[in-house]
Amino acid sequence: MLAYILRRLLYALPILIGVNLITFALFFIVNTPDDMARMQLGVKRVTPEAIERWKSERGYDKPLFINAAASGLATVSKTIFFEKSARMFVGDFGRAEDGRDIAREIGQRMWPSLAIALPTFILGLFVSVCLALTLAFFRATVFDLWGVVLCVAMMSISGLFYIIGGQYLISKLWRLVPISGFGDGLDAWRFLILPVLIGVISGIGSSTRWYRTIFLEEVSKDYVRTARAKGLPETIVFFRHILRNALIPILTGVVVVIPLLFMGSLLTESFFGIPGLGSYTIDAINAQDFAVVRSMVFIGSVLYIVGLILTDISYTLVDPRIRFS
Repeated sequence: MLAYILRRLLYALPILIGVNLITFALFFIVNTPDDMARMQLGVKRVTPEAIERWKSERGYDKPLFINAAASGLATVSKTIFFEKSARMFVGDFGRAEDGRDIAREIGQRMWPSLAIALPTFILGLFVSVCLALTLAFFRATVFDLWGVVLCVAMMSISGLFYIIGGQYLISKLWRLVPISGFGDGLDAWRFLILPVLIGVISGIGSSTRWYRTIFLEEVSKDYVRTARAKGLPETIVFFRHILRNALIPILTGVVVVIPLLFMGSLLTESFFGIPGLGSYTIDAINAQDFAVVRSMVFIGSVLYIVGLILTDISYTLVDPRIRFS
């Protein structure tokens, strides 16, 4: 097990370095520091002196990869790549345009994002799997037909409609929970109920249809016919055999959601005024804060790679046929 994990980590390291290099190229080669300065200062009436001053204040006046004017390790360390990109591997994300430490902001904003994303993920997965199992159990019936129709209808509705409709109905008309904002400590639950509820409902349609398709593929396989031939009840066949064998494709789809657990939902956090990483990213894009955007892209890639590794490991836990080699 340990050797397998170490091997996966070694595989992931070149991928992460490649993502970091591509991100660096997009921000500093395609979009040069001079372009950043013009966007921040304004294209009209911007002088070369103002551009150079803006670059110097933010450390963008150094060479990209090699500093020929320096000597020793400073040849590499006194460069934009080392200070703005390579340092992110040790958690040093620098400072935002407003002077705040980005790593500290991420550490503080991660928890509101988790407070919304984690219960939404767990409840959504549980509800969707249960509904999909029920539809597969009653396959080719009127219940299954109308269940699929309802799922397609829910998929066709934009997530923005659920957010605005939920805020209007539950918060404005019924006044059950606050329409937006966030509280500290135990008081935060009042602000989390509506975003979590909307997140679960908006994802039921697509998730249920996806899981239903997976379960229906398992129903026609030989091991299911063998279990039925042995006289096992249909409920045992579904919950003990079909569900277990369907966990591998389910886990493959779940890994995509893992980065969102930390990164937050851009729409949800923005509309509900949640001070999480999603709203932090939106604010950084609107303010053209390139340091924050680079940091969020890097963190997202790290989380996705970690999710892939965890998924590979979890395969062996749900399916004994898989062995480490």
